[in-house]
Amino acid sequence: MNLIEHKKARLDYEILEEFEAGIELLGHEVKSIRARHGKLEGSHVIIRGGEAYIVGMHIPPYQAANTPDDYDPDRSRKLLLIKKELGELATFESQKGLTIVPISVYNKGSKLKVKVAVGRGRKNYDKRAVLKKRDTDRDIRRTLKNQ
Repeated sequence: MNLIEHKKARLDYEILEEFEAGIELLGHEVKSIRARHGKLEGSHVIIRGGEAYIVGMHIPPYQAANTPDDYDPDRSRKLLLIKKELGELATFESQKGLTIVPISVYNKGSKLKVKVAVGRGRKNYDKRAVLKKRDTDRDIRRTLKNQ
């Protein structure tokens, strides 16, 4: 079950490969995400020093009165991946034109996981073509269902 989703990611990027990662959060951030507060729009993943970080993810405080004064809702958060996956992501990041974007945050048992994808940015005409194909597929399914 997706708690937070980046809805435009599949439209803005051509997804090449997906990875599942754990995320290092504070306690009140976990509560906030489980309450479905937060935004993935505008965030991306960077690899620095053999570790992956998610940058630009916004998680508002769960209870504003109880959060620490120095809490930054847009801080970088560490992603938990195995070395093999980190190596693959590092090679993708070094290639020109590829971006690593988070697609969703979801529960897996009692843990919170992030689905991260490697994508190539689409041009506006590519986005229009994708939307047109989606609409025609929907119309075809609708007519086949009614017959």
